[in-house]
Amino acid sequence: MASILGTAPPGAAPRIRHPPDPLPMTDAHAPNPADPSTAVVVDENQLITERREKLAAIRQQGIAFPNDFKPAHRAAELVQQHGERTNEELEPLGLAVSLAGRMMLKRVMGKASFCTLQDGSLGATGGRIQLFITKDGIGEAGYESFKHLDLGDILGAEGTLFKTRTGELSVRVSSLRLLTKSLRPLPDKFHGMADQEQKYRQRYVDLITDAEARTRFVARSKALASIRQFMVDHDFMEVETPMLHPIPGGANAKPFVTHHNALDQEMFLRIAPELYLKRLIVGGFERVFEINRSFRNEGISVRHNPEFTMMEFYAAYWNHHDLMDYTEQVLRHAARGATGSATLQYGGKTVDLEPAFTRMTVRESLVAHAGLTVAEADDAQVLHARLKSLGDEPPAHWKLPELQFGLFEAVVESQLWAPTFIIDYPVEVSPLARASDSNPAITERFELFITGREYANGFSELNDAEDQAARFQAQAANKDAGDEEAMYYDADFIRALEYGMPPTGGCGIGLDRLMMLITDSPSIRDVILFPSLRKEG
Repeated sequence: MASILGTAPPGAAPRIRHPPDPLPMTDAHAPNPADPSTAVVVDENQLITERREKLAAIRQQGIAFPNDFKPAHRAAELVQQHGERTNEELEPLGLAVSLAGRMMLKRVMGKASFCTLQDGSLGATGGRIQLFITKDGIGEAGYESFKHLDLGDILGAEGTLFKTRTGELSVRVSSLRLLTKSLRPLPDKFHGMADQEQKYRQRYVDLITDAEARTRFVARSKALASIRQFMVDHDFMEVETPMLHPIPGGANAKPFVTHHNALDQEMFLRIAPELYLKRLIVGGFERVFEINRSFRNEGISVRHNPEFTMMEFYAAYWNHHDLMDYTEQVLRHAARGATGSATLQYGGKTVDLEPAFTRMTVRESLVAHAGLTVAEADDAQVLHARLKSLGDEPPAHWKLPELQFGLFEAVVESQLWAPTFIIDYPVEVSPLARASDSNPAITERFELFITGREYANGFSELNDAEDQAARFQAQAANKDAGDEEAMYYDADFIRALEYGMPPTGGCGIGLDRLMMLITDSPSIRDVILFPSLRKEG
């Protein structure tokens, strides 16, 4: 095999001012979509073997994986800066550029060839730019090496910018180097990665072949950065609390259990950071937040992943009304940071985060969305019968607030498309929330629903140590009775409250679901780089 490094020899022929535009780029092993007769069954193992043989030959020549090429430019920036210029404007400038990226398309045409390089930038071209490669430009040995390169190989290229006859910004290459040999062929470029589960399992291939996937995760990164900055700008301090808990707490959920060998004790992956963050409020930090993973050993669905990202924040001297006001602002800011607008499209419908979010009680939502009158919404027998008719037999101990909440979950929740805060949750289902002074049966708690899904949960925190101890005891009794999601009794947290926690408001926001909304993604797996999957085989 010829040299893998091509440079323009002294006395090279004058550059072609307007090279011919390439035919549609194809790969020797790929079918041409315009010609069904070219469809062939490709033996992937054979292709891998051929590529390994090429790599073996390259190793004999010298360094197979060089690490000294430093690209000075990125495709998207070049297109943005020079894409509107004509060739007559570009050629006299002789703009020298150097890029590195993966070869995605290739067309060999005698003494002149084209290929498409894709780097990590994004833009109108998806981080791609065309390379024009000739024998005169990189020498006969370099050109011969280029012809043996494969789609997926990572290249370093130097040259000058110009426009083809059809106006495509391209690089007239003067030096081309193979930086990394790709041993596995990419999915068929005309059909991409068709298997959705394969996209999740091999996210690295999904990101290579799907510009929309790369854009989606860039949007996620921008949204998270925007949220962090917003929190800091409002005097919240970012903190990190333990992932391994001796006692799981902060939510009603089934934990993952492990064993710490050195301590010789059972430990739990955290289901929420809440109790540790509130310990920090006791310690004197008045505004704290954490963006990190939580884990729940529960089902997997389009909106649930056992490992998920959430933000919890706590502010001393805030109540649930302050939290709702602020949560609205956080979501608007995240949407604007990622997309430039707080008016989003999800599943073909508009979701507008700009107006003030609707607020209604559980009872009011039953009247608005479950077809009940005010009197029926306050009638335990009516609610019990309605739930039973839906196939949900309510537990015998449920009282009116729990029946209202149960019917809300069964009927109303899925209908809340526009941003809606549901408030006044029963104390029985809110073991960490402060009870209302006007009605001890309900708590100063809210949940935020958008597109029929819960996005946030917040409340005025319970800072009465004796009340909290009694609620923990009730939860512990439920656990002893077989409720795997009931909370444990956390004696240290009670001890912390006994030192005194100021009036505090706290909220948790499910960031994966928020990213689904911002990126118009139907499944939570679409916004998690490496979602949980059943083991292969």
